[in-house]
Amino acid sequence: MNGGNLSGVSEFLLLGLSESPEDQRVLFWMFLSMYLVTVVGNVLIILAISFDSRLHTPMYFFLANLSFTDLFFVTNTIPKMLVNLQSQNKAISYVGCLTQLYFLVSLVTLDNFILATMAYDRYVAVCRPLHYVTAMSPGLCILFLSFCWVISVLYGLFLTLLMTRVTFCGSQKIHYIFCEMYVLLSLACSNTQVINTMQIITGCLFFFTPLGIITMSYVRIVRTILRIPSASSKYKAFSTCSSHLAVVSLFYGTLGMVYLQPLHTYSLKDAVATVMYAVVTPMMNPFIYSLRNKDMHGALGRLFLGKAFQRLT
Repeated sequence: MNGGNLSGVSEFLLLGLSESPEDQRVLFWMFLSMYLVTVVGNVLIILAISFDSRLHTPMYFFLANLSFTDLFFVTNTIPKMLVNLQSQNKAISYVGCLTQLYFLVSLVTLDNFILATMAYDRYVAVCRPLHYVTAMSPGLCILFLSFCWVISVLYGLFLTLLMTRVTFCGSQKIHYIFCEMYVLLSLACSNTQVINTMQIITGCLFFFTPLGIITMSYVRIVRTILRIPSASSKYKAFSTCSSHLAVVSLFYGTLGMVYLQPLHTYSLKDAVATVMYAVVTPMMNPFIYSLRNKDMHGALGRLFLGKAFQRLT
């Protein structure tokens, strides 16, 4: 992953959000609790969808993959942060830092594209229900997901390889919870104009393209729902989209707070927004999708109680 380390740096120091021992103890238990809740929640979503044939539909297929992505995302960053909070040695190797960066970029990009694909799924379900079976066939769903994975993996590799050309000097202290591109570039002593330009161009492409697909999908969904004469039918149609819309708002809201700003304004004040998109969003997604979802309630009940749940219902 190092692509020929030109920086001369062998490691960085991940100092986290605070160097105070008291703060670190509080942060350790807070992030450990959030990590465990995230892992359990997303694993349950994946298991419920996998073992319940009623949920073998395109919407839940993409939801299972979103949960897997969130699970992988937090596992890429939180365990190392927890170790650092309990250790005097806060070093992370150069290769380890770039590896963390690679998965961070790839998984955030993958989240973007999966959310866009889920928006398209809701558009077809609400606006073109008679074409749903053919427009969202199993083969096309796998094709959509494969495209999302390929683009995300290649984009993460592209930016990581660009980072191997950056030279670091002076302090290698990272006042952050993980190796993040903006923070690493702030430590660079070589010319970063090329990588900054490429990051802005590709970042806008991979941020605004999925967001545009989501926006257009929901504009058409809202228009279709408004034409439905029955209030109960309107509510039923909108309820199929509400969970996805809540996740999209949380994800893009926190992501925009962190990345839609110039590099020179990036500082520790953005830590709260970073924690929101890196930890809170993956933790909240299972709750958002299962809170008012009767199908998910049923699947989780059958997963835990089996036939006993079927007799109760």
